[in-house]
Amino acid sequence: MDSRRRPPKPLRSASGEVLHRKQPSPVADDDQIHRSPKASDALPLPLYLTNAVFFTLFFSVAYYLLHRWRDKIRNSTPLHVVTLSEIAAIVSLIASFIYLLGFFGIDFVQSFIARASHDAWDLDDATPNFLIDDNGCQPPCPIVRTPNLDRQVLPTLSSEEDEDIIKSVVEGKVPSYSLESKIGDCKRAAAIRREALQRTAGRSLQGLPLEGFDYESILGQCCEMPVGYVQIPVGIAGPLLLDGFEYSVPMATTEGCLIASTNRGCKAIHLSGGATSVLLRDGMTRAPVVRFNSAKRASELKFFLEDPENFETLSIVFNRSSRFARLQGIQCAIAGKNVYIRFTCSTGDAMGMNMVSKGVQNVLDFLQNDFDDMDVIGISGNFCSDKKPAAVNWIEGRGKSVVCEAVINEEVVKKVLKTNIHALVELNMLKNLAGSAIAGALGGYNAHASNIVSAVFIATGQDPAQNIESSHCITMMEAINNGKDLHVSVTMPSIEVGTVGGGTQLASQSACLNLLGVKGASKESPGANSRLLATIVAGSVLAGELSLMSAIAAGQLVKSHMKYNRSSKDMSKVAC
Repeated sequence: MDSRRRPPKPLRSASGEVLHRKQPSPVADDDQIHRSPKASDALPLPLYLTNAVFFTLFFSVAYYLLHRWRDKIRNSTPLHVVTLSEIAAIVSLIASFIYLLGFFGIDFVQSFIARASHDAWDLDDATPNFLIDDNGCQPPCPIVRTPNLDRQVLPTLSSEEDEDIIKSVVEGKVPSYSLESKIGDCKRAAAIRREALQRTAGRSLQGLPLEGFDYESILGQCCEMPVGYVQIPVGIAGPLLLDGFEYSVPMATTEGCLIASTNRGCKAIHLSGGATSVLLRDGMTRAPVVRFNSAKRASELKFFLEDPENFETLSIVFNRSSRFARLQGIQCAIAGKNVYIRFTCSTGDAMGMNMVSKGVQNVLDFLQNDFDDMDVIGISGNFCSDKKPAAVNWIEGRGKSVVCEAVINEEVVKKVLKTNIHALVELNMLKNLAGSAIAGALGGYNAHASNIVSAVFIATGQDPAQNIESSHCITMMEAINNGKDLHVSVTMPSIEVGTVGGGTQLASQSACLNLLGVKGASKESPGANSRLLATIVAGSVLAGELSLMSAIAAGQLVKSHMKYNRSSKDMSKVAC
């Protein structure tokens, strides 16, 4: 590509001051060759005279046509029936408009593009306004990309220009978060930010990969100001035989023995005929907090919202937020003159936090008509409750509520799990039930449900922070059939998963969802994919609980971790 079309590189003195280049002469031969033609370049008449002719022609024929059309309307004559003179007038109008547009439009467009190109590359602007993007606010905002003409040149820019930008970031002249919008190349922006960070912190990022990741895919939706990505190995447990189907479960973890243990549980379940699951509830929640001047007035809102006669109206208002959002119920709690309103709604295949928040906002705006003294303190008042252990999620549920069970016969318990049924039942009662009660556990009546939930969440692009309430689980074990078989179950009231949105659209996570057959939204039955994913999570937890409890009962836990979860490699010298 011709290098003369490339934006000029800033020159700097030894002190870092920007030195402006001398602009080339406007009469240079090279500039004359590349200068875009204007409509006035081929004018045979004086400029003012030609302009006057076309201005007069444009307005006169416009007046003539409007006058003729008015007469046709009065006489009920069809407008599409035109005379020869009217055709000539239309042609003259179009011709004069093209001339005027070409004469006055080309210079304006060229100057606009030139200014945009200059602004996009002016990385030495150190004024406070530089901290604010073109939308008038700080990120996250829609990224303003550079013109296509400049973006075509970007890959060929020299390292000298990268060095100039890095110095500007280090000196604080260029905000690190603005690199993507100013440069237009997400990977290059990450590399520049990474180098600037190393110089500022005085620490090396060697060992943190930069290459091999699609930084465009996370722009404006998954991660801000990236400098690389973390490698987490993904292993496969299974096949998990659940509800008559086999699933190979992807798990992303750095804990040794976790996948091997879950895999052993899957084997025990498979040899015993598989597990079955039941979806009890499916509804995401959001609970704003509002305030009134008195508790009496707050109670009036509570009675209004919980009145069944008002539910249909509130549902219509709420459901306008999305074609998948459907309001299921409203539950209110009062603390003095403050009202906490817990909305529950279905969200299709999305995890649904944004969807339910939009619906809640619609209802709050609607309520202001009848409760104009209502003060909305926050869209979330923690009665939801999101990313926190809470009794309301343990009791009422949030997201998907699932129970999963299996019957493991005595032979499999002895040969695969290396223990016996009596030992498992006793351990579960003393550890998962009594032990957790003594500890004052909230939803933690299990051995390690969080381990499996976290691994599957990371592999499939779920929000890892929602592992907190999603790991609420009670594990039950009981000897049946005169002690010959073991009935084991996990009940998980708040598994919060989705198969669209967030990290599910990234390539690696999307591949793991595809492996499970739940990638994207279900076209046949909206919400079916996310519900299936929730049951797979519960089935995997069931396998993990079964295997870990067996290892503890058999006294194999410490031995297995000492064998498989210890490294002899000296990691202190890897990065320095």
